[in-house]
Amino acid sequence: MTFAPSFVALLLAAAALNRVQAAESPAAPDGAAFAPTQDGTAVLDARAHTLWARCVEGMQWNGKTCAGTPLLLTRAEASARAKERGAAEGVLWRLPRTLELRRLVDKQANPPGVDAKLFPAAPGGLYWSGTATVRQLSVNPYNYNNVASGRTSGNRLAALEGWAVDMDNADARGDVPRSSKLPVRLVRGAD
Repeated sequence: MTFAPSFVALLLAAAALNRVQAAESPAAPDGAAFAPTQDGTAVLDARAHTLWARCVEGMQWNGKTCAGTPLLLTRAEASARAKERGAAEGVLWRLPRTLELRRLVDKQANPPGVDAKLFPAAPGGLYWSGTATVRQLSVNPYNYNNVASGRTSGNRLAALEGWAVDMDNADARGDVPRSSKLPVRLVRGAD
């Protein structure tokens, strides 16, 4: 069987990418869940098979810590930033799901929060999550009687809200306006 040269080139490129990613993603020492990569720019979660950006967007790893100013982005800007970074680096960066972000918070620490050795200079507070908001409205906005009675006030459409996680205590909120400016930490698969 003969393969087209472009197919062979594609297979070779995929194999090279896997070797690079394997070099970036060492096994976590002593069964630890989280460990920095050799170059220090990311943190491997060996249990979840994910690779976290060590610095929030807008900051860069300088060999010792994260330096710079964190970007504060709307939910749409955060999603666009993940796509842009993925295109620039050739890997699929994304916004983490709520449960993934919550996993980074050490609730046993005093005070609770992310490990400053793994994620130095990280701002606290809410961070954007990629989890989609799914809520049921308690009022039917298409019912004329509700509108005439003024019963639509206080209800927001789910499309205007997003999920965020408080990195100080792992609380997740699904009512954050998507126009809010929050920090972003990206994640990707470690494989």
